[in-house]
Amino acid sequence: MLKIAVVGATGYTGKELVQILLRHPHARPYYVTSTSFAGQKLSAVYPQFRGLCDLTLEELDLKKVAACDFIFAALPHGTSVKLVPQLLQTGKKVIDLSGDFRLQDAKLYPKWYGYEHTAPELLEQSVYGLPEVNRREIANATLVANPGCYPTGTQLAILPLLAEGVVESNDIIIDAKSGVSGAGRTPKQAFHFPECTENFKAYKVTGHQHIPEIEQGLSRAAGHPVTLLFTPHLVPMIRGILSTIYVRLKPGTTETLISEIYQEYYKDEPFIRLLPPPELPETKNVSSTNFCDLAFSFDRRTGRLIIISAIDNLVKGAAGQAVQNMNIMMGRPETAGLQ
Repeated sequence: MLKIAVVGATGYTGKELVQILLRHPHARPYYVTSTSFAGQKLSAVYPQFRGLCDLTLEELDLKKVAACDFIFAALPHGTSVKLVPQLLQTGKKVIDLSGDFRLQDAKLYPKWYGYEHTAPELLEQSVYGLPEVNRREIANATLVANPGCYPTGTQLAILPLLAEGVVESNDIIIDAKSGVSGAGRTPKQAFHFPECTENFKAYKVTGHQHIPEIEQGLSRAAGHPVTLLFTPHLVPMIRGILSTIYVRLKPGTTETLISEIYQEYYKDEPFIRLLPPPELPETKNVSSTNFCDLAFSFDRRTGRLIIISAIDNLVKGAAGQAVQNMNIMMGRPETAGLQ
């Protein structure tokens, strides 16, 4: 049984990690940290763990981390970049769930994340943890950068079509909606219940930090730079992301060909579900699962292909995908703990 360290166990993502690991056949939470709740039991912070995981939360101790077999860093952006280099010195494999090691170009961090990247050498070492694309690299990685929630749902929807060159790469529009848990557990007025309930709004228009991450992945698939328009929205629900993507088909591309491309790319993927027409993805159908549901429809009147994806932002968009990556890195069945 693998002994797992969860560094930052009391955020929503850390809590979700513990929940998945408790049902994992080959791994268990062994060492859990929290700066805010150090000295308290995890089950006191999250009573649903009472009798299931009564580990005491501790301040980070690298010697105790080194006694584990694997490390998850579930920390805020800008914090992991300082800590992950120390975690790697333990000689253990690390999955970072922040955005600190997702972008290959360190010069992008001041613009999109608001800080100078202090470990640019690790950006070359880190592997982007989208299993459906980078499974082989993930298996051999020491440091995996777990993808963001919006980038997961959007890239899985578009990557096969860009890779096959059947859609225009210069006119991609992404309209995405996320539940409030995507903002994290730290209280903020904008996500206070009276502020966000009975309300629906766009935010970070033209400036969301996931834009360069999505463009990076799509550019790699297309073989040339891709620029897109991405607008995120906040929905008054706890969890889930629904992404609606608009692209233009290249001449001669048929709906049959689009369907064949998706079927070929995802035929062996355990967590991709291609929905038959006229079914469309819904967040409730992927809630608390590691699935990504996909569907498409062609609008002949406008000449646009509409692709819709749904994921749970805390599972396939964060903790579930991280466990999927751990399974690959440690040679365990990829679906372990996730079905």
